[in-house]
Amino acid sequence: MSVLALKNVSRSFGPIEVLHDVDIALRPGRVHALIGENGAGKSTTMKILAGYQPPSSGQVALDGRPVSFADMGQAEAQGISMIHQEFNLAEQLTVEQNIFLGREVKHGPFLDKPAMRARTRELLDRLECRVAPDRVVSSLSNSDKQMVEIAKALLRETRVLVMDEPTAVLTRAETAILLRQVRALRQAGTAVLFTSHKLDEVEQIADDLTVMRDGRVVWTGEAAAMDQHAMANAMVGREMSDLFPAKTGTPGEVALEVRNLTVPGFSRDIGFTLHRGEILGVAGLIGSGRTETFEGLCGLRPATGEVRIFGRPARIDHPWQAQELGLCYLTEDRKTRGLLLGKGLRENLTLQALAKFDRGLIDTGAEDRALDQAIADFDIRGHRGALVGNLSGGNQQKLLLAKTLLADPRIIVIDEPTRGIDIGTKQQMYVLIRRLASEGRAIVVISSEMQEVIGLSDRILVMRHGRITGELGADATEDAIVKLAMGVATQGEPA
Repeated sequence: MSVLALKNVSRSFGPIEVLHDVDIALRPGRVHALIGENGAGKSTTMKILAGYQPPSSGQVALDGRPVSFADMGQAEAQGISMIHQEFNLAEQLTVEQNIFLGREVKHGPFLDKPAMRARTRELLDRLECRVAPDRVVSSLSNSDKQMVEIAKALLRETRVLVMDEPTAVLTRAETAILLRQVRALRQAGTAVLFTSHKLDEVEQIADDLTVMRDGRVVWTGEAAAMDQHAMANAMVGREMSDLFPAKTGTPGEVALEVRNLTVPGFSRDIGFTLHRGEILGVAGLIGSGRTETFEGLCGLRPATGEVRIFGRPARIDHPWQAQELGLCYLTEDRKTRGLLLGKGLRENLTLQALAKFDRGLIDTGAEDRALDQAIADFDIRGHRGALVGNLSGGNQQKLLLAKTLLADPRIIVIDEPTRGIDIGTKQQMYVLIRRLASEGRAIVVISSEMQEVIGLSDRILVMRHGRITGELGADATEDAIVKLAMGVATQGEPA
């Protein structure tokens, strides 16, 4: 018998119906994976299950009986918790304060801080997270923030745990820890709803599987009945065997030369070249200095070293200087550093290249025409009048790429190009990135996904502890990358 289920649930926002007669049943002691492209209806389904939104029609059933949650507090009171993809943390409070927010332990009229500190440390130890309980959350990395979110959920005695992309910002090691915790929860009888765009994780952890497309359930059953390839095909409704575009073309002239680049505290003595028409992958474990190195190169962090762009010496102390030289950086954190979520598509698209639309006053007609072109070129889906925060992750990422390209860069650094987006949109992004290279632009792709780096790149740099440990060609393997990233092999040794 299911502990929590949706029966013939539909959900409309105004005249638009986004869920159509959805059935899903979560059973105790089982992990139920929910997969689908961005915009398939997964988030709305999860929010209805967890009490954040009511259905427009249909029924939510708890232990087989109809139930109506006025809000998520009522759902939590019934043992239903949700870990959100977007962090739901109070940034200026400590880790301990976030975990116990609204559930403070008291000793008489006073807060029992020693008890809360000890319990926080216990929860973090379960997750093998070494963050101090008194650290302010705003100072944490994204992966540590995710661990704090998970610790919050573990504090509650949950019967049903809904997990929305819990591994999107985690390293492989952190993901392995999380999956161990999910298995422990399953063993304890918890019903877990698990969503992820990483189908290898779904294959590892799921007992049951539901696939959604365009607001409808298109397949449901035991997860063992589908391999990753079949899951991908069901999600997008078409064959997904050719995920990466062919590596075509011959690299042209040297576009970027970097020598002895040092970003204090993060990397040192970095050197490489990048050619027109080439995609250079950058791999390495979290903490290897990948992102910080290229933020330094693009003027987002203090850095020293020699940089030449198309043969000419370049001094870059600010990202606007980099942009004027034809070098642009596409951040890994689109939601807080790349886009203004409370603004519309037009304002976001043109912000980085606003001078192009300055006629004394901003030419909004020209901006609208630029948006029309971006929507067509990048297949950005969603109402053009919508706030960017209401777009799916994949459409936000495509808008961020369109925004970056509006400045007409010759060299583009793209950090985590497909984080948190579905496999169908990933394929679109890969095609777009290869198209940019074929147009003669020089591309750097920084990614935590091994197959992404291998599938996209013409060459791969591997970093460890702030240094480049090796360079691999287009025939690189995961094993060779991992050995260089972990220091098991260095350049010149067999990888």
